[in-house]
Amino acid sequence: MFLSKIAMLGIPNVHLLGLFIASFTLAYRVRALIPLYVFIFLSGVFYGFWPWWVPYLYIWLPLWIGFMILGHFDLPKKVQVPIAMALCAIHGFSFGLMYAPFQALMMGFSFQAMIAWIIAGIPFDIIHGVSNMASGVLVVPLASLLIKLDRMDTF
Repeated sequence: MFLSKIAMLGIPNVHLLGLFIASFTLAYRVRALIPLYVFIFLSGVFYGFWPWWVPYLYIWLPLWIGFMILGHFDLPKKVQVPIAMALCAIHGFSFGLMYAPFQALMMGFSFQAMIAWIIAGIPFDIIHGVSNMASGVLVVPLASLLIKLDRMDTF
């Protein structure tokens, strides 16, 4: 996860984190929180821990919860793929909205300034949502592959 974020640094808000979080959650369920929080910790080590880093502690959880819920249903893959794409897209489109309250609190923004900051970030959230939707096509196939690999007896 961490390397995919670094590899795509030159393209604002385009990364494969949603793909990995979603796939790991479908494949490994609660254990998907381990690589998620390792990623969050490594991001803090690499970029610094304050203040941008704190929202990362909660901002990925709605995506994880969405895929925990999706994983409870035995849906055909033809149905799972568009749902996965939609969940990834919604998370990307709402990223700035979820990030804004903490950022406003830390920067001392008024409510109006926070709203202006959210509005100014809409183009980036659109890029984020569309790129998440595109990578969401791979969530179900990658999760299926992870499950198959996990079940393989390698010894």
